[in-house]
Amino acid sequence: MSIKDGILAEITHETQNTKRILDSLTNEHWNYKPHEKSMTLGELASHIVELHSWVHLAVSKGVFDFHTDYQPSTATTIEELKAILADNLQKNKDFVAAQTDEFWLTNWKLQAGSHVLSDLPKLGAFRYIITNHLVHHRGQLTVYMRMLDIPLPGLYGPSADEK
Repeated sequence: MSIKDGILAEITHETQNTKRILDSLTNEHWNYKPHEKSMTLGELASHIVELHSWVHLAVSKGVFDFHTDYQPSTATTIEELKAILADNLQKNKDFVAAQTDEFWLTNWKLQAGSHVLSDLPKLGAFRYIITNHLVHHRGQLTVYMRMLDIPLPGLYGPSADEK
């Protein structure tokens, strides 16, 4: 199996998991915030969907600079997030399918202006900066859902709500 085959499988699975979460949400909870220091549910869901887009937007560059390359989401509804997620899945698949294994071993930097936040191979960026990051935030979102008494879909097996 090539590196891109593994990435394509992971992208497909994780996008499906995010869609399952979004399918459980409604716009009525968009502004829910469990704590004053927390993001709203809408902001958190937007950030998760945004991270999915980083496969084709950020990894395609040798350096991704928050000051010049980052465009925050402007979505205001769950429906918009679902459409963005679906669109990004195809863009990600097309992007990954066009890359060689050697591409994933080349260097990538995440920075804010001249401050380097991360410097690692693109494969590491995909796993650490994108996938692990979105899984972390998706876990936070499931806590919001539990606090709102929204049944949780199983992501890596059945949830307590599906048994």
